[in-house]
Amino acid sequence: MDVNILKDGDAVATAGADLLQRVLRQKPNAVFGLATGRTPLAMYRRLVASCRDEGLSFRKVTTFNLDEYIGLSAEDPQSYRAYMKRELFDQIDIDPGNTFLPECGAKTDPLDVGPAYEALIRSRGGIDLQVLGIGRNGHIGFNEPTSSLNSRTRIKTLTRETIAANKDPSAQPQLAVTMGIATIMDARQIVLLATGEEKAEAVKRAIEGPVSAMCPASILQMHETVSVLLDEAAASKLALRDYYDWIATQKKRIAAEAEGD
Repeated sequence: MDVNILKDGDAVATAGADLLQRVLRQKPNAVFGLATGRTPLAMYRRLVASCRDEGLSFRKVTTFNLDEYIGLSAEDPQSYRAYMKRELFDQIDIDPGNTFLPECGAKTDPLDVGPAYEALIRSRGGIDLQVLGIGRNGHIGFNEPTSSLNSRTRIKTLTRETIAANKDPSAQPQLAVTMGIATIMDARQIVLLATGEEKAEAVKRAIEGPVSAMCPASILQMHETVSVLLDEAAASKLALRDYYDWIATQKKRIAAEAEGD
């Protein structure tokens, strides 16, 4: 796990956008797993700016979102499809036909959505880079505490804490379809973004605590290629903060020496 502690949320967004762009430059037809919520918004805005001003292209890209509410139409402004269209898809050159969410339409059996989504991800060659946020209770996607660490895309009941974190809890559905933890772990590379002091305890448990279903994000300790991008506030409870800073210093030194060669 590569822990990067950055100055603020702007630096986190920039680092996240840079990582996605590196993958895209290496593989123009990359498959990205995307997240919603407040944390990735600034990163998406940087990608939009790069697409508009620097010629970055998503024309060959495929995306799979982590989750979607049950009971909301794609046109509902609270749906994650609407969020992604508003914040990213409608502002870049991506083919809408290559943007997928685990949507459950009015005539769709929710129990069929998960297996179909898993099959669709496999048919596109798997996810190259998965973007994650982290909930205050340590959830990733909508994999709430006690979720099976070997779970696949399925229906989940949201916790009261997750519902309360929404802008309008009274209007938020209580059920969602989410990628499972094992689905997330299948991604070739993962980046987790966290900003703000309210995420500090969850970040500490995810990075330095035991691997446990009580903190689903802790499973990321078992993935070979995970980049964690934190601002100072989100990193404030890490016991090994000095060590992470020391690692960052060494990485900069190695990079400088490589450039010198």
